Amino acid sequence: MARKTTDATQRAAAGDGLNPRWWLPVALGLMLAGLAWVMVYYIAGGTTSYPIPGIDAGNIVIGFAAIMVGFVMLTRWK
Repeated sequence: MARKTTDATQRAAAGDGLNPRWWLPVALGLMLAGLAWVMVYYIAGGTTSYPIPGIDAGNIVIGFAAIMVGFVMLTRWK
């Protein structure tokens, strides 16, 4: 009895290396979330403790890290 396969399964079996459907939305979402994170920090005045209290400029690091992870994901998008 033959098994039914989808196009995605056949492409994965062929080894063409296409990314899953969630890859692009997650990459773009990370970049937008990182941008929003940095914007909230700057709009709040930079001296306040938004978005995470107590880490001050660490908020910039978190925002740019999210942006960079999204960017790296986009470089591997096929």
